[in-house]
Amino acid sequence: MASLQGKTLFITGASRGIGLAIALRAARDGANVAIAAKSSVPNPKLPGTIHSAVQAVTEAGGQGLALKCDIREEDDVRAAVAATVDAFGGIDILVNNASAIWLAGALDTPMKRFDLMNQVNARGSFLCAQACLPYLRQAANPHILTLAPPPSLDPRWWAPHTGYTLAKMGMSFVTLGLAGEFGPQGVAVNALWPRTIIATDALNMIPGVEIPRCRKPAIVADAAHAVLSRPAAGFHGHFLIDEDVLREAGVEDFSGYAVDPSQPLLPDLFLDP
Repeated sequence: MASLQGKTLFITGASRGIGLAIALRAARDGANVAIAAKSSVPNPKLPGTIHSAVQAVTEAGGQGLALKCDIREEDDVRAAVAATVDAFGGIDILVNNASAIWLAGALDTPMKRFDLMNQVNARGSFLCAQACLPYLRQAANPHILTLAPPPSLDPRWWAPHTGYTLAKMGMSFVTLGLAGEFGPQGVAVNALWPRTIIATDALNMIPGVEIPRCRKPAIVADAAHAVLSRPAAGFHGHFLIDEDVLREAGVEDFSGYAVDPSQPLLPDLFLDP
């Protein structure tokens, strides 16, 4: 399998969960990883900070850079990108992982929460891409990978939580547009989404999700690695599913990714059965 050794990744929301798992998988190859997230001090409800993530990246064999960054703030993002370039000489890969969630109907969605989701998810992904693209276009094998689902207009995904679906599909449509604009210029712009719900600390804040029926973040990290290792030329505009990516890479046994292999898995949102 191709390696990310020496590549520089800018990953948003990488202090924990899927973002951290992607960072550690790249670090095992010897990659440089910029950890861009808001978590600079420990939170009792959500463990992990940019500093603990960098320590983990270093222990895994990579070089890490801790960047306190709120991707809703343009100045934060541009400063973080500049710091990454200063530290590592450029940017090869952007992973838009940061995302806000609120699974409630329209009457139970405060506008403050609605604004947060759209500022982080769609606007944040666009802003990070805009800031990184001048450097990505100079890279040898540039990738933008966004954690977003295949676009869907099916009302069953919109009716229960219009605000969240709008924000998440916003990331999908940003991917679609950037792929159309920059794919022909050699930048691989794609999205990745898990087949099943992934067990992260953030799930503890969502009632009713049975953790034993989830998969570990490692499956998304391994799929992301397979995507980001591919030649960028001609590879854009795809809405990839983690399990499908790994099957294509030769993985046949997925039991090791399950939190509890004896339990039936919970399918993730936005995917047909």
